Amino acid sequence: MTRMPVPPFSYDDAVKKVRMAEDAWNTRDPDKVALAYTPDTKWRNRSEFLNGRDEVRVFLTRKWSQENGYRLIKEIWAHSDNRIAVRFCYEYHDESGNWFRAHGNENWEFDAEGYMAVRHASINDVAITETERLFHWPHGPRPSEHGGLSDLGL
Repeated sequence: MTRMPVPPFSYDDAVKKVRMAEDAWNTRDPDKVALAYTPDTKWRNRSEFLNGRDEVRVFLTRKWSQENGYRLIKEIWAHSDNRIAVRFCYEYHDESGNWFRAHGNENWEFDAEGYMAVRHASINDVAITETERLFHWPHGPRPSEHGGLSDLGL
């Protein structure tokens, strides 16, 4: 099954792919999100190395059980025929109610069918107060009228 858009990516295709990923991650549904990756996908997420969809699913389940109130914004940085570079921020709170904003960069590589085969993510967490939060939409995809990272000065 093909997962449009597929390489080679135009700029508009790459922007669409980034927004599709953002929307999927904001569902916080590990089963749905894992389907965007090849069965043998290779990941580096911070200091963790994952191999395959099953490990991705387990990772995401653990992640979203700890990162409460998770809301994410992604923005394209660059692209080529089958690769996309993304910068992102997400906000979440821990079990104690402490808020954080994670700042990161991702490098993605796609197969010919439009599935992500490789993902490298570098992420730094910054403690914020609840009043410093910028991502205020209900659970689910970011509304189209909510600003992106550049709009928010991030």
